[in-house]
Amino acid sequence: MKNHHYKTTIKWTGNKGTGTSGYRDYERSHSISVENKTVIEGSSDPAFRGDKTKHNPEDMFLSSLSSCHMLWYLHFCSEAGVIVTDYIDEATGIMEETANGSGYFTEVTLHPIVTVAEESMIEKAKELHHKANQFCFIANSVNFSVKHIPAVLVKLKK
Repeated sequence: MKNHHYKTTIKWTGNKGTGTSGYRDYERSHSISVENKTVIEGSSDPAFRGDKTKHNPEDMFLSSLSSCHMLWYLHFCSEAGVIVTDYIDEATGIMEETANGSGYFTEVTLHPIVTVAEESMIEKAKELHHKANQFCFIANSVNFSVKHIPAVLVKLKK
């Protein structure tokens, strides 16, 4: 077994001068930094007093599941001779907030729309979503099933 190590720095940037002196006295803004990569500006979800123009942990969680699936999927397509020319996923997720204010995701559904080069590739392109889900590091780390509703299209010849 091989271990991979990751490091990120989260820095709170929301101190308006009095710190966390009161629930409404601070912003939820923060920066997400990984060495040699673009800084991501984050906040909490607007439902939790966050800035709607910044990424929140729930957005990032959903994005992680979707992009991990896509990267494995493209890998398996390249190995299987399925030529993908376009891929877009409008992933959705449901987070349930409990009575005490905590919460958890109960469901994530990926909706990938994949375009392949030839009609003969459609069935294999559909099948490979299952394999990608089995290999996705992030999907393997959550305590619920990640659902998939894929669509496969053929690139129109000009």
